[in-house]
This record gives sequence, C-alpha cells and structure tokens, in this order.
Amino acid sequence: MSDSSTLPPARLRPEAELASVALSVPVLARAARLARWASPGTRVDAGGGLVEEQLPAAAEQLGLSGDDAAAYASEAWRIAVDTGLVDITDEEAGTVAPGEDLALLTGSPQDVLGVWLTALEAVLADASVPDLDDLVDAMAEGGEVDLSSLDWDPDAESEFLDGVLGNLYLLTVGEEGPGDAPVPLPALAASVIVPSDMGEPSNEVLEQVSDAMMRLDDQFRLLEPIGLVEYQPVDEALMADADEEPAAPVDEADVSRYGMVRLTPLGLYGLRARLLDAGFEAPAVGDLADKGADALLDGTAPFPPAAAHAETELWLAGRGPLAAARELLAAARGSDAGAPLRRLRCQQALSLVGTEAEPALREVLDDAELGGLARVWLTEHGARDVPAPPQEMVFWLTIDTVAAQLAAEGNSEELRALVEGLAQQHSGFFDTAWRVEHPATPDVLEAMGRLHPDKKIAKEARKAAFKARSQQGG
Repeated sequence: MSDSSTLPPARLRPEAELASVALSVPVLARAARLARWASPGTRVDAGGGLVEEQLPAAAEQLGLSGDDAAAYASEAWRIAVDTGLVDITDEEAGTVAPGEDLALLTGSPQDVLGVWLTALEAVLADASVPDLDDLVDAMAEGGEVDLSSLDWDPDAESEFLDGVLGNLYLLTVGEEGPGDAPVPLPALAASVIVPSDMGEPSNEVLEQVSDAMMRLDDQFRLLEPIGLVEYQPVDEALMADADEEPAAPVDEADVSRYGMVRLTPLGLYGLRARLLDAGFEAPAVGDLADKGADALLDGTAPFPPAAAHAETELWLAGRGPLAAARELLAAARGSDAGAPLRRLRCQQALSLVGTEAEPALREVLDDAELGGLARVWLTEHGARDVPAPPQEMVFWLTIDTVAAQLAAEGNSEELRALVEGLAQQHSGFFDTAWRVEHPATPDVLEAMGRLHPDKKIAKEARKAAFKARSQQGG
C-alpha cells in the first residue's frame, strides 16, 4: 500500500457515538477508573508502574479477581500513565496525581477520541512485543534482553502488524471486500505473506502463513479489549499435539476455527486516523459535503460507485436542486485529462436531482461539452420538447463517455461490452469517430482497438486512432 495512493472512503459513525464506545472499552475504562482512584498515598516504582503492594487494591477497584487480576491492574495503570490520565509528580518519591488529560474524558467527543487514540498506540506497541516468558528466557545476566536470541526485530514486527491492519482496513472499506463481515485469519495472514503473483503457495510459504496466524492470534487477543477489533480466536484444539485426542468432535471444514477478525466502527476510525498521520490519502464519506462542486467531482473521481453515490447524496442534501445542478454543470466543464470522469460523476449526481433542476439543464443544451448529457437527463426525466442532438454532439458524448469509463474502471468487462455495442450499432463508426474534436479521441480509439474481440474491427479502430492522433498533431 503506497502512501501516495488514495484509499477507498471510509463510512464512519458519528463522533459522539464513537466517543461513547471508546469510554466503555475495557482498556480505557479501567485506566480511567484507576486514575480517579489514585490518591496522594498511591506509590509507583522507578518505571511508573504501581508498586507491588498496591496492585491488590487496584485490582479490587477494577472488580478483578483470580491469578491474572494483578497483571490486568498493572496494565490498566500503565495505560493511565501513558495517556496522561495520571501524572507522576515526583519520580524519586514515586508520587502521582490526576493528569490534566483526565478531564478530557468528560469533554468533547474529539477530546475523548484523542485519549483513546493515545491508548491505542500504547496497546499496538505492546502487541508487537514478544511473549513475556520469551523475554525472561532471553534476559542476560546483566539484566539486558538479548534480542538476537529472540529472532525478533522490533521494526519488522511493527511493520508486519501495520501491514495486516492496513489490509484489514482495505477489506473493510473496499466494495470488493467483506465490509462488516469477519475476515478469516488465514486469509488475512496470507495477504501479507503470499506474493500476489504466486499461483500455488509453496510449503515454505504456507508454513510462514501458519506462523503468522499464531502471531496474529496473540496480537488480536490484545487488540480486542481496546475496541479495535472483534475477534474469534483460533480453536485451541488446532494447537494441540497431533497424537492427542480432541475433547469434542470438530468440523474440519469450519474456517471459523482458524480465527475470525472484524474491524469495529471505532477501529475503523482509529486506523483511518493512523493512516492519515502516516501520510495516506484516506478520505471519509462526508468530507466533501461542505465543499464546492469542483471538489466533489474531482474528489469522488477515484471512489467506487456506492461510495461516490453516498458522498454525492450528502453534498446534495445541503443545497437546493436548481442551484446544485448549475454548480455541478459549471464544474463539469473542461478539456483536461480528468474532465471526462468529472462529467460522468456530474451525470451521476444529476440523476439524484429532481425535476426542479430542469431549467439548469436546458440552459446548457447548446454547450458542446454539456449538451449531450443535458439531453440524456431531460429525456430520462420525461421533459417535453427536447431537441434532437446533432451528430457531432452524439459522437463527442460517446468519446467522452468511453474516456470516463476508461479512467474509472480501466479495461473492465463493462467497458468491453460498451465498445462492442458501439461498433455494432453504428455502421462506419470509426470513419466518423476519428474526426471528433475531443482531446481523448486517439486514446479512446486505441482502447477500442485493444478491447474489441473482432480482429478486423480492432484493426479499424487502431487505424482510426492513428488518423485522430495525426489530426491533433500527435
């Protein structure tokens, strides 16, 4: 994933709703409770952690019991310190006081989400650290950790987890992905291990995927309490020794046994914030609602159809139909490379506007760039006395439409069908098409020659493209 590419837009829940969820996730809720519990008598060690004798009281405050209670209390306290909910006032004496950021939890939704994002970073850092038992085993006599014995590269581990979460984000926001449905852990692990051009994975690669699954199983167990994901862990029976009998019958075809993970709405918000910080173009539906029509048409140009539709509906909701139509039509003009796709987005936006916009469409009937789409709109909306378009306008609109489809979808099956239909419906199409005074005419005819399955027609298209390029001085 390149940080220069624009990602599909995310559909985020309202910030007030997300902030309410953030306050209730176990990691932040426990940290806040301990921050409010802390008193002048609370003591911390040199690293800022609660001294051992205070862990039972902290665990009791959190309603925790059992063997892991002290560990959970210690983790909650560390998050409280890392997020600024608690301040260490005197390192030597080990005294603490409520942090300034504690007040943010009763502030605006943006304040709450800012604290949650800080907590998320702390948890993500923990998720990239090896198991505690492995760290103890790797401890040298001097108290330093021998990283080489762990086969652990902190930067590589962090990069691996970021790559997995980036792919989970793409699967969640992309229209080809599962959306809100959970993703099988093997598929997610394979997405960062198996090369895209590899057909059948080798045994070595499959072993790497299996190892990655086990790492991710541990990591997602840590990330669920911060509210980033909903996670169904790997079935422990799969990790049992081969010669052990399973405790209960198992369904070998049940993929959920290998782990299932889903990004939560809060997690979607959090990962988008991290992507933005890393320099990615990570839009959200609604970002363009208060912008001009030029920003809408350019901004939605790379969007998948459903996302472009949702963004356009939000934009139209804040404007009157007639004024919106006029603004869209004005923004759709142009002879630059992006203009055909802008006009396609304009046409799609105008399809959502009612008959109140009719005067705006009639105003551009004689416009060389907009007259064709105006006639289409008026006809589709049952308008009367729509003048027939001249032939040059029909061909200009055809070239413009194919150019827009090329920009939006590339060499798609839909475009291939459109190309075949055009050549079939219009006898002598290429004899006229090469003369069309549209900047994209040579490229469109070349594409038609590339896409048409009939070799004779494809050759005619390529000849027409050559003539068009020569006419334009190319």
